[in-house]
Amino acid sequence: MGYDRTIAVFSPDGRLFQVEYAKEAVKKGGTALGITFKDGVVLASIRILSPLLVSESLEKTFQIDDHAGAVAAGLIADARILINQARIRAQIHKLTYDEPMDVWSIARVIGDRMQLSTLYAGLRPYGVTILIGGKDKSGPHLIESDPSGMLYEWKAYAIGKGAELANKILQSKWKEGMKEEDAVKLAKDILKKTDKAEDEAIDIVVIKDKFRRLSLEEIKKI
Repeated sequence: MGYDRTIAVFSPDGRLFQVEYAKEAVKKGGTALGITFKDGVVLASIRILSPLLVSESLEKTFQIDDHAGAVAAGLIADARILINQARIRAQIHKLTYDEPMDVWSIARVIGDRMQLSTLYAGLRPYGVTILIGGKDKSGPHLIESDPSGMLYEWKAYAIGKGAELANKILQSKWKEGMKEEDAVKLAKDILKKTDKAEDEAIDIVVIKDKFRRLSLEEIKKI
């Protein structure tokens, strides 16, 4: 139990249990995914629908800059804090160098902060996984930052409770150089299958020349 109660102690077999528990928290979150296509990235998630809830107030897809965004699964409050830090760093970079921050540098801001919380007693890991998507001079990128702070770049990837099924579909359906329309349709199809989501609950963002959130009318037409 001693290894269970603090982030700063490894178990004898080299595990940090608090990080593993944080990854389990991510699996309880709603399905979220990212798909790269020829000219950009699609990010998608689902909102909670309730008669008394303003569903747009529950944000799971975030704009970081004109060319970059993110989608999260797990404790969304944790994601909000990390995204705010990334937004600030992106604007500082733009003001300092008069050019947008590249997507990998944005992902490192988030990953570095998540990794920091695995080092000190009295802290807990962030209970969220974030997919950072965007397009810069080197092309489109989709980068995962997990509760350990590790960064992985994917061509297409899903997180959350429906991730296992979603990633199986992505492995069979994703194609190199696919069109924007095909990527958006694939994202919607996956959320329909994994979470049985209604159109009103689906949130889709396309990052091509700029960050753009699809309207409900556009989602229904897909």
